[in-house]
Amino acid sequence: MKVKTKSSKVNKAWLNDHVNDPYVKLAQKEGFRARAAYKLKEIDDTFHLFRPGDLVVDLGASPGAWSQYLRRRLSPSGAAPGSLNGRIIAVDILPMEPIEGVDFLLGDFREPAILGQMQAMLGQRKVDAVVSDMAPNLSGVTSVDSARISHLVELAVDFSCQHLQHAGALVAKVFHGPGYSDLVDLFRGRFKSVKVIKPKASRDRSSETFLVGLGLKSSKTEG
Repeated sequence: MKVKTKSSKVNKAWLNDHVNDPYVKLAQKEGFRARAAYKLKEIDDTFHLFRPGDLVVDLGASPGAWSQYLRRRLSPSGAAPGSLNGRIIAVDILPMEPIEGVDFLLGDFREPAILGQMQAMLGQRKVDAVVSDMAPNLSGVTSVDSARISHLVELAVDFSCQHLQHAGALVAKVFHGPGYSDLVDLFRGRFKSVKVIKPKASRDRSSETFLVGLGLKSSKTEG
């Protein structure tokens, strides 16, 4: 006799929600690899972050929906092949199917070899925007997961402080819970303006939200 467990019920409910999700359907219709593209689109529509000619770094890029959105945003003709005004450098520890015009690095950007490759690709040019959809594998232990999440956000902030141009922007996914207020304070210590946004494409039951840092402060002690 089969017994329905709580986890199987949850998985079935998630699958049902996913299949009927309007953003999932829209992503399939418009050729995006994941519904996450619409999260970045709303953030961009709200704060006008990306412009043709920009250099953008996508941290935690796989499966590539954010890079796809950026690819279209930096193309004068939308997703037209060969028509890219700007540059996108994407990195992830997970593989990603190629996207025309996007330079992808497979590996951990914390490792010297990968970071060295990124710096070589950047050259002397400063980055216009950094986007981070990075999230750790969750253990279910709140204190452990909070620390892992905070660590990834701190890495994105540190990378941005080193490579962003003065008027650049950082978009980073965070989660409400222990450590959230500390991450907001971290952003406020590094950026002139900090915005908090939960896009409509983020599921209501998800604790995820996004911090947007606009304009680097001239020093870590400013403000």
